[in-house]
Parts: sequence; C-alpha cells; structure tokens
Amino acid sequence: MSSTEIQNLGEEPCFRLEHLPGKSPHLAGKASPQVNNRWNAPEVTANGVHDIEDRILRITGYYGYKPGYSSHRREEGSESHAETPVSETSGNGTAYQTCANTVLKVLGGLLVVLCVSSSWVGTTQVVQLTFKSFSCPFFITWFSTNWNILFFPLYYSGHVATTREKQTPIQKFRECSRLFGEDGMSLKVFLKRTAPFSILWTLTNYLYLLALRKLTATDVSALYCCHKAFVFLLSWIVLKDRFMGVRIVAAIMAITGIVMMAYADGFHGDSFMGVALAVGSASTSALYKVLFKMFLGSANLGEAAHFFSTMGFFNLIFISCVPLILYFTRVEHWGSLSSLPWGYLCGVAGLWLVFNILVNVGVVLTYPILISIGTLLSVPGNAAIDVLKHEVIFSVVRLAATCIICLGFLLLLLPEEWDTVTLRFLTTLADKKTEEHGEELTESSVHTRSRSRANGAVSIPMA
Repeated sequence: MSSTEIQNLGEEPCFRLEHLPGKSPHLAGKASPQVNNRWNAPEVTANGVHDIEDRILRITGYYGYKPGYSSHRREEGSESHAETPVSETSGNGTAYQTCANTVLKVLGGLLVVLCVSSSWVGTTQVVQLTFKSFSCPFFITWFSTNWNILFFPLYYSGHVATTREKQTPIQKFRECSRLFGEDGMSLKVFLKRTAPFSILWTLTNYLYLLALRKLTATDVSALYCCHKAFVFLLSWIVLKDRFMGVRIVAAIMAITGIVMMAYADGFHGDSFMGVALAVGSASTSALYKVLFKMFLGSANLGEAAHFFSTMGFFNLIFISCVPLILYFTRVEHWGSLSSLPWGYLCGVAGLWLVFNILVNVGVVLTYPILISIGTLLSVPGNAAIDVLKHEVIFSVVRLAATCIICLGFLLLLLPEEWDTVTLRFLTTLADKKTEEHGEELTESSVHTRSRSRANGAVSIPMA
C-alpha cells in the first residue's frame, strides 16, 4: 500500500461515507466500527458539547454558528434560567422566613404576656385566700422560696429535650456556675454571692405579703409597679446610667401616685401602713435588681436557673431557722402540720415559681418589654377580680393614683433613643406632607392653565 492510501485510511470516518458500487462500507477495515460508534453514541467533548449537534448546525448553515454555539447557548440559558428563579426564590424565601419569625415571636410574646399576668394575678389572689385560714406571711414566703430549687432541674429537662449535645447534670451545673466567676462555685462564693440576694428576695416577698393583709390586691400590685422607677433612680445614681428626662418624669409620677394612695384614707390606719409596706417591697426589689446587674451582670437562661436554685438551697439551709423562731415566739403560730392549708400553700408556691420561670424564659423567647407589660396587666386583672368577686369599691383618688402609677410605668418602658426616633419620624412625615402639597399645587396650576387656554384667556405677568 502506498503512503497516500495509508493516509486515506487514517482520515476521519465521516469523510469515508462514499463507497464503491457493489462493496459494503463495512469492508473498509477499522473505519466502519468508528462510524457506528460515533452515530450510535455521540462523542462528548470536554465542555459537554455533542459533535453531531454541532455538525448538523454547520451543515444547515445556522446563522452565526460557532463550534459549540448551540450547546453553550442552551447551557447559558439553563444557567440563567436556573439562577434567576433561585435568587428570586431565595430572596422571597428569606423575606417570608423573617416575616414568619417576627410574627411567631410577637404571638409567642403575647401568649407569654397573658401567662405572666395570669400567674401574678393568681399568686396575689391565692395569697389573700390563704390569709383567711392561715395568716403567716413569713412561713408562706419561706415555703414558696424553697420551690426555687426546682428551677434548675426543670431547665435541665428542657435542655435535654431540645438539644442534641447531651451533658450530664454536673457538667451543665458547672457550666452555668460561671456566673459566679471563672473558678465556679465554692463555699465562700456561695455565701458571699448568694446571701445578700437571698435576704433581699425574702424581704421583697415578705413585705409584699404583709401589704396584702392591709390593702386590696389592686392597690398592692399598682404600688409594686413603682419598683421600675426605683430601678431607674438607683441605676442613674449607682451605675451611672444615661440620664433621661422622660424617666425622671415617670419617677415623679410614681411618687405622686404613692402619695395619693396614702392620702386616700387620710395618712393613718392600716391603709398608710399598707402603702409603706408595698413601697418597701418595691424598693427592695429594685435594690435586688441593681445589685444583680452590678456584681453578676447579665445572665442567660441556664445561669438564671442555676442562680434561682442556689437561692432556694440557701433559703432551705440558712433561713429555715427564722420560721421556727417566729413559731416559738408565737409571732406566727400555725399549729400542727396536718392543719396547714397545703393546697393553698402549694398553689401559691407553684404560681410563684411559674411566674419566675416565665419572666426569665420570656426574656429569651420574646421581647423583654412584653414581660414588663405582662406585670403591668396584673393591675387591671386584680381590679376586675376585686370588683366582681370581692365587691370592692374604689374611690376616685385611688383610681387616679393607680392610673398615674401605671402611666409612669409605661413611660419607663420607652427606649433610650425614643426621642431621636420620634423626631426622625415627625421629620419624615412633615417632608411627605410638603411633597404632597407641592404636587397638589402643581396639578392645580396645570389645570388652571389648561382651562384659561381653553377659554382664550391670556395671562399677563406682573412687573
């Protein structure tokens, strides 16, 4: 065979489709299998282009054809069609998810608000029912504080049920002990950090229960709302927080409401003593919160659960002697243990524990301002029960004092940047009104000119 014939045999199979008469194209040696393989299973190039598709477009003379044009166009089109819906879908999905999360957070917050106000109203009302058969406020305070021990076990149960990374109770307890310092919990830290807060906690609840023996639940719950004003004053003086004029006004309103509440019955008798006890409860509560912020800072849910359980242990170990002293001195004599109203006592302790859990969990799950609103809603809740069930008649002075205290409480909930945000909103609103007024003037002038031209009137400019 000549070199020319060898070169002809080595050419592309697509150029050897012509054959001599009487001879089969399959007799062309090794070229025929290559032709069959190419047409039965088109070869794919590195960029995914099928050669047969490119050849058809080249033979038919497709306008603007380039090798791989059709496949590249299809791929680019598929990529653009794929990217555009995905980006739009992802954007819409993100906005929808954000909206859904906000709605769920608000709905959850409203549910927490109702639960917080209901538990606090229930605690106050059950305490007054307990006093009818068992008038021992310090024993009730001690017994209810012991239930704080259950806070950390309940938190750990929720942690195990909601997380994949399981930790033993000891590991979780040590992790949450970082609230007291890097060294964790020790006997010295336990006594140094827990003792003052436990004493303030006990005083707050004890004075609150004493006030309930003198005043109605509505008056006591309204006076207790003054603790928000006391927290601001102490934070401003001790913690050097930012000065806000509106909060000073709110504090003055709270003090005015206290004076009016005491004046309602003439500054004498049980009413004045009840007001003093309720204000004392609000003051110790404010001192507790300011000292907690000063020495311990902010705490997450696990650390708060650890702290409450620690206070419960301190109360059980060190404060249990106080009810015994009051019992033997007959200041609070309760008789035998079987004669105690355990149903009411467990009801008060359980509702108090639920209230504390909801306050700390609600801050994590929803907006903190809603928790404060839940506490404020206990005032109208107690007022409704006092009027409908106990047939209490409120004087005009008491109603005015309650409204002033509640209004001051709401002013204290305003954020620090409320004035800047309000001015910005008013400026934006004024700009929009100016633009709308300008557009109305433009439209009216255009309408007037069109009418004057239609009537043949000519406007003469004034010099």
